[in-house]
Amino acid sequence: MNNTLSIKGKRLGCFLLFYLFTFLPLMAQFNTDRLVMVGRSALFYEDYVLSIQYFNQAISQKPWLFEPWFFRGVAKYYLDDFRGAESDCTVAIERNPYVVNAYELRGLCRINLKKYADAVKDYDKALRYNPHNQGLWHNRILCLIQDKNYDLALAQIDTMLTHWSKYARAYSMQAEIYLLQKDTTKAVTALEKSLELDPYDGGIWAERAIISLAREKWKEGEEYLDKSIHLMPKQPVNYINRAMARYNQNNLRGAMADYDTALDLDPNNFLGHYNRGLLRAQVGDDNRGIEDFDFVLKLEPDNLMALFNRALLLEQTGNLRAAIRDYSKVIEEYPNFWFGLQHRASCYRRLGNTKQAELDEFRILKAQMDKRFGHQPRLSKKQMRKRSDEDMEKYNQLVVADEQEVEHEYKSEYRGRVQNRKAELSFLPMFSLSFRRPVNDVKTQIPYEESVEAFNTRSKSRPVYISCDQSKLGEDRMRQTFAFIDSLSTAIDASKSTVNVKPLLFLRAIAYSSIQNFENAIDDLGIYLQIDSTSSLAYWQRAVCQAKMNEFNAAQGTNIELQMANVLGDLSDAIKLAPKNGYLYYNRGTLYALRNDNQRAIDDYTRAIQLEQNLAEAYYNRGLVYIRLKRVDEAITDLSKAGELGLYQAYSVIKKYTSK
Repeated sequence: MNNTLSIKGKRLGCFLLFYLFTFLPLMAQFNTDRLVMVGRSALFYEDYVLSIQYFNQAISQKPWLFEPWFFRGVAKYYLDDFRGAESDCTVAIERNPYVVNAYELRGLCRINLKKYADAVKDYDKALRYNPHNQGLWHNRILCLIQDKNYDLALAQIDTMLTHWSKYARAYSMQAEIYLLQKDTTKAVTALEKSLELDPYDGGIWAERAIISLAREKWKEGEEYLDKSIHLMPKQPVNYINRAMARYNQNNLRGAMADYDTALDLDPNNFLGHYNRGLLRAQVGDDNRGIEDFDFVLKLEPDNLMALFNRALLLEQTGNLRAAIRDYSKVIEEYPNFWFGLQHRASCYRRLGNTKQAELDEFRILKAQMDKRFGHQPRLSKKQMRKRSDEDMEKYNQLVVADEQEVEHEYKSEYRGRVQNRKAELSFLPMFSLSFRRPVNDVKTQIPYEESVEAFNTRSKSRPVYISCDQSKLGEDRMRQTFAFIDSLSTAIDASKSTVNVKPLLFLRAIAYSSIQNFENAIDDLGIYLQIDSTSSLAYWQRAVCQAKMNEFNAAQGTNIELQMANVLGDLSDAIKLAPKNGYLYYNRGTLYALRNDNQRAIDDYTRAIQLEQNLAEAYYNRGLVYIRLKRVDEAITDLSKAGELGLYQAYSVIKKYTSK
């Protein structure tokens, strides 16, 4: 019996060695289709720099293919390299001129490069192949508006409305053109039609408000902005505009609150800081007014209006030398600004510098007391200046934008980052094996598991860590990982026994995982498990890699039910082999959560917490499952514990669902 087992063992060993030496060299050769697929997977997981590396390899192997050029263009687009993305799309189109997506993406790149006429040409080509794509029509019209080709844009809107008569945005674009042509009557009619079709579009209410504000119908404008803000609460320009409407109705408290909200959403907003600074000065909040003008001057160091207003507040608070510094810069640029000279003279006198004060006063007298000199105009509730107006006499007027531009919303699947398209409740990912040591400013404890420690002791190579970190590799680490894979492949090819090959395969699988090459990682782990079917670590890592591939494949519209079952099988096998490994229960709980199998998810997260009491990720994910089940009290308890253990994002979830 023992001899039979021994012979079978030798045969298995010979078979595996034959497999390794015969087929692995073939697998190691560049497979362009696989390179493109791995690159697309990295693209899906927003590892844009890494995806570009894979597409570069595919292009070097087969430069005549369309796909690697196009997808490299997508990666560059997300990295805001619009010029590079445009170039790659151009090459892709040369290789296959019949793919609508390439024209669409190049059009978006050209929009970002303000090459609107060229973008129109791209949308013309795309519509030739896909004439019923509403988004392409929409974007082409917006480009025509940006290119000031209003008559053609109006004609195309008419054509568009013959196909989509109830498309509200077409009427709002029509209204924008009428506004640019100074025909507010037609603009109002078009917007009212748009709101009749879609009263839940906050952007259209904002456009309607702009017309009311331009007509100085402040109350009406505020009402329209209330509706826009209700539907679009994260748009700072709406709060800036409503503050103006409230200010002109003498609602200073409401205006101040709107400026505060706008600056919470957009801390670098010029109009928000400048106008709030003026309001603070008016209500006597001088020190905080100075802070606002300090910020404005960081954004625009040569803004003399802000400089003069800060000087007035510095004088008011007794910081006379700083006030003189600011007054001097303004007077240097406007030597006949008598009001500024008077204030600087007053500061000099208060400091006891009579000589300098008299010099300023003499300059004023020499000008024979200009009619406008001598009285400080109060902040007018009815006067506003445009941002480009540099008349120093208007230093105390609230600022409005030169043109109330409508924010264009281009239609495209590329508009938002992938993370912006994810579900509202986003579960933390599975724990996997990695060469990267977990780093957290709050959580000092490194995840520990006996089987991982045992592997590190035996391997005597790179240490393996347990990690939930989703951060991307830097370029240096990426190059090192590719080099490490090459060295492991060389060692595997040179190895003469399965005993020596086994740890090398495992290390290479982890390396492949770190560069998003999950398919190769799964191949290596499959061979490893043929050699040693008792390795919980191999089942663990293979399950994570397959789960990652499933997420990508599902986004491509592939049915992944069978592959999900494989993940569950690997995790269950790993748990049988290592029943005290809390990270495995956490991973299986996450799989159940993603499959909406809520009670099993809770059971596994609970078991994970019993084994690893400080596993913040398990508390967090279990809290999200409780939210899904509307068990909010239990959810907040778990999320609070997750936050206590260092997962600070838990507090934003608590805030959201506590307020609900």
